[in-house]
Amino acid sequence: MARSIDYGNLMHRAMRGLIQTVLSDVARDGLPGAHHFFITFDTTHPGVEMADWLRSRYPTEMTVVIQHWYENLVVTDEGFSVTLNFGNQPEPLVIPFDAVRTFVDPSVEFGLRFETHPEEEDEDEEIEAEEEDAKPHEAEVVSLDKFRK
Repeated sequence: MARSIDYGNLMHRAMRGLIQTVLSDVARDGLPGAHHFFITFDTTHPGVEMADWLRSRYPTEMTVVIQHWYENLVVTDEGFSVTLNFGNQPEPLVIPFDAVRTFVDPSVEFGLRFETHPEEEDEDEEIEAEEEDAKPHEAEVVSLDKFRK
């Protein structure tokens, strides 16, 4: 039996499940009303697939917008794929849910941010990080100010 309940990982799984459900609904029915998404993801994460020119332009992190033009949105248990338009050039992307750093729907002021936590850290380092007010494995609501114009 585990020494404690890992609420952080449980919360991450629940929040990724929420994103999976929302994207599955959009893949099936389209975007309702004014809803649209800003999704920031780690471009170095295993399983991310993107054009070489995009990867060189965004070597660590990229934010995509699912709003007016997107196609081929397919959602699986592991992540999603979508074709987006980059300067009149359609490009397919494959994004595992574990690569997602933020998910924001500004139309309803909803946002999630996933804190990263290296898996190779040992327990002593984790305790030290917690003492410094870090919150590993925790999803939280983000401020939308940086997405406002």
